[in-house]
Amino acid sequence: MNSPIRLLVVDDHTLFRRGLIALLAQHDDLQVVGEAGDAGEAQRRAQALQPDVILLDNHLPGVLGIDALPGLKEAAPAARVLMLTVSEDEQDLARALRAGAQGYVLKTVDGDVLAQGIRRTVRGESVVSPEMTSKLVTAFQAMNAPAAGAAPVAPSPADPLAALSPREQQILQEIARGASNKEIARTLSIAETTVKIHVQHILRKLQLSSRVQAAVFLAERSAA
Repeated sequence: MNSPIRLLVVDDHTLFRRGLIALLAQHDDLQVVGEAGDAGEAQRRAQALQPDVILLDNHLPGVLGIDALPGLKEAAPAARVLMLTVSEDEQDLARALRAGAQGYVLKTVDGDVLAQGIRRTVRGESVVSPEMTSKLVTAFQAMNAPAAGAAPVAPSPADPLAALSPREQQILQEIARGASNKEIARTLSIAETTVKIHVQHILRKLQLSSRVQAAVFLAERSAA
């Protein structure tokens, strides 16, 4: 039997921590090994416990969780950080992913969905709440918005986008809009398994590891 996924819960609200820990305890493959209420305590606990996943709130006493990320990554290099927050701000989302968070999940998430997100995080996948995916694209487009009236730039031969087939480019556009494989299959009238294969090819050709990275990549290229 595989060892449970070891978790460190970081949130300054004691009642929320207790409720979350009780919720996670319902899953046999998840084990909360520690908790912390501020960034300093979180770093000390992370170094001592070396958890598999750190569930990190963004609003901690005196510091944003995003700003605490480098210290946590240094304290527990193998741990993956999953932001668990109420903030729906696209800039917080973009900063968290750029700072090394493996994912960004809203506190309104269903318990079973959160558990599945933790499992996906351990597998190396990036996890973002569906309602935040379009905001992620918006954030990167805003950061790199072209001047008004500027003509779109066609991919050059050296552009990685040029390596994608027309169908793969279609699917990449759908990914950037936050569509799931099932939704893409329905939109393009193809099998869901076919979409999955195309997504794997897209990530390989673009040298990316997740759908979130693919959405960010397209947003940055479109705004360049």
